[in-house]
Amino acid sequence: MATDVFTPDALRRILLEAAGADEAVDLDGDILDTDFTALGYESLALLETVGRIEREYGVSLDDDVLSEAPTPRTLVDLVNERLSAARAA
Repeated sequence: MATDVFTPDALRRILLEAAGADEAVDLDGDILDTDFTALGYESLALLETVGRIEREYGVSLDDDVLSEAPTPRTLVDLVNERLSAARAA
């Protein structure tokens, strides 16, 4: 199912579905500018998260997406940029 906008709430849901959450981290709090590593998400969990975003939103994210997007805010922005480019194409 391709969707037009990727939201922070959608990212929270996908993070929880893909890898769960560290009990010490409150994903409902203000996490947008917190590094994924500080949230307890390592590379394997983030790769699963990116794969789910690609499948659910019908967007292609290159291999460098995780180095380009170290925080939830930057990942949401990057995904929305790719969605916007796909719509314009």
